Amino acid sequence: MSQNDNELLIEKLLASHQKRKGFEKIVQQYSQPLYWKIRRMVLIHEDADDILQNTFLKVWTHLDSFEGKARLSTWLYRIAINESLDFLRKQKNVYPQGEEEITDVAQQLMADEYFDGTEAQALLQEAIAELPEMQKTVFLLKYYDEMKYNEISEVLNKSEGALKANYHLAVKKITDYLKSKG
Repeated sequence: MSQNDNELLIEKLLASHQKRKGFEKIVQQYSQPLYWKIRRMVLIHEDADDILQNTFLKVWTHLDSFEGKARLSTWLYRIAINESLDFLRKQKNVYPQGEEEITDVAQQLMADEYFDGTEAQALLQEAIAELPEMQKTVFLLKYYDEMKYNEISEVLNKSEGALKANYHLAVKKITDYLKSKG
């Protein structure tokens, strides 16, 4: 999206009589990128769809709080990531480790009709799922979305130095995990 298109969209969002059209444009333009950010974090298609809906509900209800100081995409990604993290925290509380047997992430993905990757890709996702929350988030944004550290810093509101450390720790842990699986 060009800077002019972004500015026009923000103007629509801030003008009460064009707010709905602006929101429709957001849904149209950002559904797919937001879906994939969410999907990489939660892995399951149905969960990603639910979180995407929750993200757009939150965007709609908080449009008045968007001041246009940050880029629109940054604001949207922040909401989607926070919704994803909230979902993962709730899942962790519902299914704590050790209380109930949890199927391997790789096996779940291979059984998911929406997953079209290889077994190696599923194993990578399993390694990513093992990461602590912040390392996982930084790794996904840097590796898959090819975001720069300054962009990730805006989205997550963390220092670039901390993000770099999290990314490098994540890469090391993923490498070690994959080596241990052969």
